[in-house]
Amino acid sequence: MQILLVASAFNSLTQRVHAELRDRGHKVAVELALPDRSLTEAVRRHAPQLVVAPMLRTAVPEEVWSAHTCLIVHPGPLGDRGPSSLDWAIHEGAERWGVTVLQAAAEMDAGDVWASVPCRVPPVAKSDLYRGEVADAALTAVLLAVERFAGGTHVPAAQDEAGLAGAPVRVRPYLDQSVRRIDWAADTTETVVRKLRAADSQPGVLDLLLGGEWYLHGGHPESTLRGRPGELLTTRAGAICRATADGAVWIPELRPRRLPGMPPTFKLPAVRALGDRLPPLPEHAPPVLPDARERTWTDIRYREDGGAGFLTFAFPGGAMSTEQCRRLLHAYREACTRPTSVLVLGGERDFFSNGIHLGVIEAAADPAAESWANINAIDDLVEAVLTTTDRLVVAAVAGNAAAGGAMLALAADEVWCRHGTVLNPHYRLMGLYGSEYWTYTLPRRVGPAPAERLMREALPVSAASALRLGLADRVIDCGPGDFARETRTLAARLAALPATASRIAAKKAELDRREATTPLAGFRERELALMRRTFDDPDAPYHALRRAFVHKRRPPCTPPHLVPPPVA
Repeated sequence: MQILLVASAFNSLTQRVHAELRDRGHKVAVELALPDRSLTEAVRRHAPQLVVAPMLRTAVPEEVWSAHTCLIVHPGPLGDRGPSSLDWAIHEGAERWGVTVLQAAAEMDAGDVWASVPCRVPPVAKSDLYRGEVADAALTAVLLAVERFAGGTHVPAAQDEAGLAGAPVRVRPYLDQSVRRIDWAADTTETVVRKLRAADSQPGVLDLLLGGEWYLHGGHPESTLRGRPGELLTTRAGAICRATADGAVWIPELRPRRLPGMPPTFKLPAVRALGDRLPPLPEHAPPVLPDARERTWTDIRYREDGGAGFLTFAFPGGAMSTEQCRRLLHAYREACTRPTSVLVLGGERDFFSNGIHLGVIEAAADPAAESWANINAIDDLVEAVLTTTDRLVVAAVAGNAAAGGAMLALAADEVWCRHGTVLNPHYRLMGLYGSEYWTYTLPRRVGPAPAERLMREALPVSAASALRLGLADRVIDCGPGDFARETRTLAARLAALPATASRIAAKKAELDRREATTPLAGFRERELALMRRTFDDPDAPYHALRRAFVHKRRPPCTPPHLVPPPVA
C-alpha cells in the first residue's frame, strides 16, 4: 500500500513508523508540514492510499481529510484531547495512559477511532516515556489501524459527547508555565521531579536562577544532600544540585530564556550554561565506577552479576560531549580491570548514543576545534572497545542510536537491541563523512554494498531490519522497563558458556591477524583526515547544518531522501 506520513518533524516516532511500515512491504513517503508549503498540494502530488500523521502539531486541512483517510496518532487514551497529553499525564501522576489512532476531522482529536492501545507510565521523563512505552503503544495502534484500513471492512467507532466505551471526553488546555512553576520553598523533591519530568525535553520549566531566567531540563532526586530551599548545593558531571523543601534534585541541563530580538537559545550542560554566573561550588564527583545500586544520580553506573559486568550510561538526548566521552572511556578502562568475561555497555532504557554533542560544539568559542576534540574523544572510546581482547563486549541498545553512537555499538562483539529501537547508521545529513572506525566495522558486519547503501540512503533502520542486515546479533522482545533485566540474564548466561573462553581467545587472534594486514590506525587516519578537512572549512555544509539542528530551524522543504522515487 502507498502510505504518506505527514509530520511536523521526522522525529523518533515518525522514524519508527516509517521503518516498520517499510519492513511490512508498504511504500512509504514522508511530507513535512511546513509553514510555507501547501500540505494540500503535497498530498495531491503523492496520491497516497492512506495518510498517517505520527506527530503533527497543526491541523490537517479540510481539503486533505475530506479527500483521504487521514489517521492521527494522539498520545493519549480514549476521550483525551488537547496539545499537552503526556505533560498532563506525568504532571498529575497517572500510572496508566494510552495511544489513540483517530481519523482527522474538523475538530482536533475528535474524529472516529481506528485503534487504541493502553500503556504504563513509569517514573521517567516525558521524552523517555514518549520514545519507550508510548512509542510501543503507538506502533501497535498504527499497525492495527493500517491493517483494518487495508481490510476494507472495518468501520471506525465514532466518539460521542459521553465518550467512547465509557471513557469521558476530557479536553485539556496547553500546560503552560504558570502550572509548571516550581515553588522551591514549598514543593517536595517528588513534586519538583514530577514537574521537571513533565516538561522534558520541551518546553522545560521556566525558573529564576542566579539573576537570570532559565528553562530547567531534566530532573533526578538526590538521596542525601540537603540545604536551604532553592539553594545551589554542588555540581556533578556538568549538572547542578538544587535544594527543595525536603531534599534536593539534580538538574543536568539549562536553556536561557530567549530575549526579544535575540537568536534562539538551546540546551547545554547546566554548569556550562551558567558559566561565570555559577558561584564556587564543590564538585560532588562519584567514583570512576559508581555502584548502580546507589540511589544518588550519576550518568555512568556499574554493576556485576553472574560473571558479567554492566557499564551503563545515560546522557541527555544521547549526545556525548568531549568530556562525557573521556569520562566514559575512563570508566570503561576501569571496568576492564574487573574479573569478568563479559562486559555489557549501554543504557538501561532510552537512547544508546547519538554521537558527538552538537550543542556543546555550537556553544564553543571555536566550534571547529571542539568538533575535532569531540570526534577524537569518541574515537578513543570506540578504539578501546575494538581492542578489548580479554573479554567479550556486548552493546546493549535499549533505545535509539545514530551516527557515531550507532558505530560505537558496532564496535562491540555482539549488539543486542530492544525490539523498539531505531538505528540511523549514517552521517551525510549532517554534512560529514563520518568517523568512529565506521569504514572498518560497518562493511565488516553488513558487507561493502549494503554499507554503502545505508550511508547513501540515510534512512532509519528498525531493530528487525538491523538483525536481518547484520547490524544486530539479537533482538530482545520486551518493554522498555524490562530490557535491563533481560540483558542481565542473557549476559550471565553468555559468561557461563564454556565456548566463551574460546571465543575470547579467537577474538585476540583475529585482531592480531587484522592488525598485521590492515591496522585499525589506518582506518582512523583516513576517516579523520576527511573530517578535519570539513571542520576546518568554514564554508562546509556541516557548520550550517549543525547550527540549524541545534537551533531547531525548520527545513525549507521536505528532505529529498524521505520521498521515494516514483515506480517505473
